[in-house]
Formats: sequence, structure tokens, C-alpha cells
Amino acid sequence: MAEEIINRVANNTKLFTIDLEDYYPEGDRILFDIKDWLFEGFILKEKDFRESVSNYDWSQYQNKYVALHCSTDAIIPGWAYLLLTTRLIPFTKKVVVGSLENIETILFTHIIDKLDVSEYQDKLLIIKGCSNKPVPESAYIELIQKLQPVAKSIMYGEACSSVPLFKRK
Repeated sequence: MAEEIINRVANNTKLFTIDLEDYYPEGDRILFDIKDWLFEGFILKEKDFRESVSNYDWSQYQNKYVALHCSTDAIIPGWAYLLLTTRLIPFTKKVVVGSLENIETILFTHIIDKLDVSEYQDKLLIIKGCSNKPVPESAYIELIQKLQPVAKSIMYGEACSSVPLFKRK
């Protein structure tokens, strides 16, 4: 009878894996394009814009993450995004100006800022690289900046095929 195969990597209690996907905030991400509220898609007429904002059903954004942007080359005054935000605040989880990627970047920056890394003091860490959710590259940069001062070593990837990044002397 063949000897049982033991996965020593999986059973290694000294190695800690950090998967940013575990911190992914659930909720729909919406890209809100204001071009349809501009005259010919390019000119913001304050009276018309304010009327559109007042008559719009904002409740459809309940518990969603919203990125405000304009897909045309129109010059949008800063107050326009602020006005939209005042209407979205009662409903949304978060409002940003920019792209859907901006939402992810801002969310993960906030999450990593609040992350308590004291449990990783002098530990061997692997930052898991593959993700099924849209974790932005900047989140990995933020994470390693937070972990490096406390970790003994940091690797990237999977336990069976990790790339060494940092080792404290």
C-alpha cells in the first residue's frame, strides 16, 4: 500500500496567507454618467441641470457604490459633482468621482488603513495574488507598505509557488 501524501505547505502553521479578496466590500458598483444631463452632451446649463437633479429618483442607488463621471470632454464645474453627491448620500454606501476602478482603490485604501497588522508581527506572510474579484493593484502596494514594518518575511502568490518580496535582516 502506498504511503499517504502529506501536504506540508498546507499544514505549515508558521505561514500566514493574506487574501485581499476576503476584504472585498459587497455591493453593486454603478458608473453614473452625467453627459445625458448636459446640453448636447457638452454644456452644463445650471437651471436645467438642477431641475434634472431634483426630478431624479435617487432611491435606485440604495446600498450601492457610485462613481460619478462624464464620458464626454465637457468641462464640469466642481459644484455639479457635489450637488449630485448631496442627493446620493442618503442612499449610497460610497460616492466617488471617476471610474469603477476609483471606487475599488478608495475602498481598499480605507480598508487597509484600518487593518490591524499587529497579529502579523514577526510572521512569515504570503500575499495571495490571484483574485476573482476586482482587487486593484494599488491595494497590494498599500498592503505591503502596511505589512513590511511588522512582518519577518513577505511573499506573493500561493504557498506552493510564491515569489519572495521582503525578508527582514
